[in-house]
Amino acid sequence: MQKKVHLHIITFFVQKYNFQKSNTYMDPIIINSFADFEQYVGKELGVSDYITITQAQINLFADATLDHQWIHVNEEKAKAESPYKTTIAHGYLNLSVLPHLWEQIVQVNNSKLTINYGIENLRFNQPVLVNSEVRVRAKLKSLINLRGIAKAEIQISMEIKDNKKTALDATIVFLYHFI
Repeated sequence: MQKKVHLHIITFFVQKYNFQKSNTYMDPIIINSFADFEQYVGKELGVSDYITITQAQINLFADATLDHQWIHVNEEKAKAESPYKTTIAHGYLNLSVLPHLWEQIVQVNNSKLTINYGIENLRFNQPVLVNSEVRVRAKLKSLINLRGIAKAEIQISMEIKDNKKTALDATIVFLYHFI
């Protein structure tokens, strides 16, 4: 039942907020093999388009995670009592849009299975205020061949439009089982 609810929420976001590859900023890098990926070690892979984090998204995320803290969902109280004078996105909401933004940067083909293996050194550097625009900048930190499975460590930074400080920084780790 939980999987159906989460799938429904994801489907809602995709349909309601038109989350799809827009490619207005750049075309994604095409990766067809370990060798293709290997040439990018130590290099910036690219930058996604900006997306806007709306109050509707924040409210839906609060419903999905049962985190209804007023700083996220109570616009009037946030305006009166918050140091930010508005609501802020959940840190994990910001984290949850990474796969969508990552797919705008890199398109991995010929992988029979891709696994989100983990997140290392995650830091939430500052809050994302409602209606802020965010994007992701990605760099391939390392790539290791684990007996036919590519372990990719990608350094990401979530940038907030017109703000020098990032919303979050982390190393995301994917396992790609190339055919």
